[in-house]
Amino acid sequence: MSEQRLITFGEATREAMIEEMRADDRVFVYGEDIAKQGGIFGQFAGLKDEFGDRVLDTPISETALVGAGVGAAIAGARPVIDLHYADFIGIAMDEILNQMAKAHYMFGGQADMSLVLRAPDGVMSHAAAQHSQSLETWFTNIPGIRVVVPSDPHTGKALLKAAIEDPNPVIFFEHKALFPVKGNVPLDDEPIDLGKAAVVREGTEVTLVSYSLMLSKALEAAQQVQDEYGLSVEVIDLRSIAPLDMNTIYKSVKKTGRLVIAHEAIKLGGVGGEIAAHVAEHAFEYLEAPILRVGAKFCPLPFSTGLEDYVLAGKSEIVDALLAISSKRRK
Repeated sequence: MSEQRLITFGEATREAMIEEMRADDRVFVYGEDIAKQGGIFGQFAGLKDEFGDRVLDTPISETALVGAGVGAAIAGARPVIDLHYADFIGIAMDEILNQMAKAHYMFGGQADMSLVLRAPDGVMSHAAAQHSQSLETWFTNIPGIRVVVPSDPHTGKALLKAAIEDPNPVIFFEHKALFPVKGNVPLDDEPIDLGKAAVVREGTEVTLVSYSLMLSKALEAAQQVQDEYGLSVEVIDLRSIAPLDMNTIYKSVKKTGRLVIAHEAIKLGGVGGEIAAHVAEHAFEYLEAPILRVGAKFCPLPFSTGLEDYVLAGKSEIVDALLAISSKRRK
């Protein structure tokens, strides 16, 4: 087994950048405050010292950032663009929707589009409605883009390496609250298949599907219902939401007969609904209970701590869903 180190998500993704930039001089990174400051979460610290002009600070213009990245990718480079916060990604929507996603197809395969958008997303406490959004579901409805959602330092490093090496455009949604989180990362970590989910906890009675930061809450909820009620929960980390690895989910649901999907994003129109529809269409015969979804209420996120907690879903709501679907009740 490879040697393990306990490092933060920020350090893990920084290692991924260094390794990929050393391996391929076509890889470069630019964005706001990444050369001089090292990135808002320190995820690019020191890269400027080693790679010089391949690490660039830019003006505050998401339109220019993504547009320049599209042009650089078509010209043969492999740009990595930091969007500071995913909350600002709408400013560059035309470049993403009509250029980045479509160039390879509209040029009959003659234009490459190896481009990664790093988009820190999700809730930061007291950051309010404009700086705590989970917008990843928007991009699952755009053909031509891969959407990646790491859940810990290990998957953060491995998935970022895979995204940079992938010939397709990738949006890498990395949760803002993950950057200081520590986890075990192999010294010689290999890239992960971008289209493959992982069973991270074996179980027999309920399948629980999640991704990104919510996965840690899903695992805590699964352990709690095991300890308190003897309920055996199988937990799946999606890792990617475009494409979705439905075969792994079907296989698990066939075994357990029950399905709960949990994410931090708003429940209405979320990834959970798409997964539920796929299972209803293709694995209905395995279900022994209705599918349940856990997600945020349909509301802009308030600044107030009490209201923020009210809008968001977390471990408690996942526990409730697991118990409801298994006909168990809280003690």
